[in-house]
Amino acid sequence: MSDVETQEAQHLSACLVAINENLGLLTCRLSDYGREIQESHDHMWEARRDMDHLDKAAMRQSIDQMMRSSDVLRAQQIKLEKLRKSPYFGRFDFARTSAQATAFYIGVHDFRDETNGAAWVHDWRAPVSSLFYDFETGPAHYDAPSGRIAGDLTLKRQFRIRDSRMDFMLDVSVNIVDDVLQRELSRASDEGMKNIVATIQRDQNAIIRDAEAHTLIIQGVAGSGKTSIALHRIAFLLYRFKDTLTSSDILIISPNRVFADYIGNVLPELGEETVPEIGMETLAAQLLGGNLRFQSFFEQTTHLLETDDQAAQERIRAKATPEFLAQIAAYATHLDKTTFVGADVVIRKRPLPGFVFETAWARYASLPANERVTATANSVIGQFQDQYRIELRKEERATIRTALRGMIRRTTLRKAYKEFFDWIERPDLFQLTGGRLEYADVFPLIYLRMRLEGLENPWSGVKHLLVDEMQDYTPVQYAVLDHLFPCRKTILGDATQAVNPYSASSAESIAKVLRSAIRVTLNKSYRSSWEIMQFALAIAPNPDLIAMERHDEAPRVLSVPDRVCAMDEIARTIAAFHASEHTNLALIAKTQKAAARLHRDLEKAGIEARLLDADSTGFASGVMVCTAHLAKGLEFDRVIIPDANAETYRTEMDRNLLYVACTRAMHRLTLLAIGAPSALLPQDRVAA
Repeated sequence: MSDVETQEAQHLSACLVAINENLGLLTCRLSDYGREIQESHDHMWEARRDMDHLDKAAMRQSIDQMMRSSDVLRAQQIKLEKLRKSPYFGRFDFARTSAQATAFYIGVHDFRDETNGAAWVHDWRAPVSSLFYDFETGPAHYDAPSGRIAGDLTLKRQFRIRDSRMDFMLDVSVNIVDDVLQRELSRASDEGMKNIVATIQRDQNAIIRDAEAHTLIIQGVAGSGKTSIALHRIAFLLYRFKDTLTSSDILIISPNRVFADYIGNVLPELGEETVPEIGMETLAAQLLGGNLRFQSFFEQTTHLLETDDQAAQERIRAKATPEFLAQIAAYATHLDKTTFVGADVVIRKRPLPGFVFETAWARYASLPANERVTATANSVIGQFQDQYRIELRKEERATIRTALRGMIRRTTLRKAYKEFFDWIERPDLFQLTGGRLEYADVFPLIYLRMRLEGLENPWSGVKHLLVDEMQDYTPVQYAVLDHLFPCRKTILGDATQAVNPYSASSAESIAKVLRSAIRVTLNKSYRSSWEIMQFALAIAPNPDLIAMERHDEAPRVLSVPDRVCAMDEIARTIAAFHASEHTNLALIAKTQKAAARLHRDLEKAGIEARLLDADSTGFASGVMVCTAHLAKGLEFDRVIIPDANAETYRTEMDRNLLYVACTRAMHRLTLLAIGAPSALLPQDRVAA
C-alpha cells in the first residue's frame, strides 16, 4: 500500500470512529427522550385528578416538543447509519487566494462531529461541493451565499467505499473520469434507479444546480440519465430552499405505477422524503369528477399497435397539434360571446338595459362560471343603485340575479365539445369508443371546460412540478398543466422514444406552450454498452447521440424456424442469466397480447417470470415480461426481444418501439425472429 493509500485508509478509519461515536451519542439522547416521554405520560396519568386544564396543556406541549426533537434525532441517526456504510465518494483540495489548501470530502449527506465541530463530510449539494463536479485541477471558483469564492483546485480524488471498506481510490486531474464511470456502469442493475452523486458530469451538474429557471425542459437521449438528473435536481432544490420547500410541495407526473416504484428509492437515498406522484389519467379523472368515462393512454397505444386503424391515427394526429389548441381557444371565445344574450329588465319602473349585463359579463370573462355570475350580478346591481341613487330591496336583487341566469344559454360540456367539431367542420374527428371518450379527447375537453367554466384545482399548493416522458403529452395537455401548475417546472423526455408518434411532442413544441421555458439537451448515453447503442442507432439513427465507450458483448440476432425453437433459445438465454451476476432480465414484446402469451409459454416451460401490465404497481429483480410501452424509463441488465420478425416490426411506430426496447438493455441484448427478421434491423447482424 502506498503512502497516499495508507493516509486515506487512516482518514476513513478516523471518520468511521467519529461516526460511531456520534451514533452512540444520538442513541443515548434518544433513550433519554424516550424515558422522559414515558415518565411524563406516567405523571399525567397519576396526577390527572390534581392537574387543571392549563397544567395538562403545558404537559402535552412539553411531550410534543420532546417527540419532535426525537424525530429530528432519529432522522440524523438514519443518515449516519447510511454514512457508516459509505461516508464519502470524493475529495478535493481547494486553496483560496493566498491561503493554504483545505481538504474537502463529499458524500451523500454532510457529517459534522458534535464533540469538536469538525466537518468530516460535506453534502454533495453544498455550494463548495460544486468544485468537485465543475473544475479540473487549477483555477476554480464556487458561488457561496456571501458571494463568489475564487482559488485553486490542487487535488481531486475519487473513492468507492462499500460496507465501510474502500474498494478503490483514484486521483483525477479532469472531471469525473471514465475509469470511475466505467466501473459504476459495469455493475449489475439494482431493483430501482441508482443515485448518481459519485459520477455526476459537468453538464449534468449545471442542470441539477439551476435554481433560477422557471421551467426547465430537458431533452435527453436514451440512457442519458435525464430522469435521475431531474430527481437529483429536486433533491438539490429541497436542500437549497429547505426553509420554503418541502417534499410535499412537489408533484411528479409519471407514466405508470411501475415507473413510479422504480424511481421511488432515489430521493430517500439522497436523504429526502418521497415526493407525491400522479398519473395523467388520474389527474384527468379528478378534474372531470368521475362524470365521464374515457380510454386510457395504455388502451389507446394498445389499439394502435394491434390494429391498422388509420382513422384513429388521423384523429390522434389532428388533436396533437398547436393549431388544434388554438382552435379550441377560438371556439371557447366564440361560445362565450354567443351563450350570453343580455335582456332588458325593469326594476321599480326603471329600465336596466341588456347591454349593461353584457358589458359586465365580458369584464369578468377570466373568472370561473359561478364566480362570474356572482361578480356580474353585483356589478349590475351596483351600477343600477349608483345611477338611480336608490337602495334595492332583497327581493329586487334576487330578481336581477334570476334574470341574469336566464340570459345564459346553458349546454352540457360534452355537447359543447361535440359541437366544436361541427364548428371546425371536422365532425369525423369525434368518435366515442364503447360509450367512452377516446384518450385524445380527454384533455381537449378539460381545456374547453377550463376556458368556459374554470377548474377546481386540488393541487394549488404545488410549488414544483416534474413531468417525465414529456414526448407522450400534447400541446393541449401542456396548456392544462400550465394553468393548473403556474409554479416552477422540470419537464424531461426524449422525442425519439415516443411510443405513439401520432401524438408525440418535441422540446420545441412544448416550449411554445409553457411560459419562460429554457431548453437543455443531453446527448451522451451512459446506460447501454457501446455495442448495444450502435445496434440501436442502426435502427433509429440519431447523429447527435454520443455513446459511452463501455464495451461488452455484441447484440445477438437469431433467426429460428418456429416458436418451439424460439422458446428453447429463450430458455437457454434465461438460464445463462441466472448463472450470471446480473439481477434482472426483461422479455420485451410489442403488444400486451403478445406479452401475455409469452408469459403463459414461460409458465408452461416451468420458467418463473413476472408479467407487467397496466395494473402493475412495482418493479423487482428477476425475469419480467412487458411491452416497450411499459418498459420506457426502465433499464435491465439483459433484454430479450422475442418477436423481432418482419411481420411484427415494419412501420415507423414499430421502429420507435424497437429502439426503445433495445435501449433498455445495459449489458446483453438478444433478438429472436421466427422466420424473416424485421427489415428495420441491421441485416449484417442476423445469424441463422
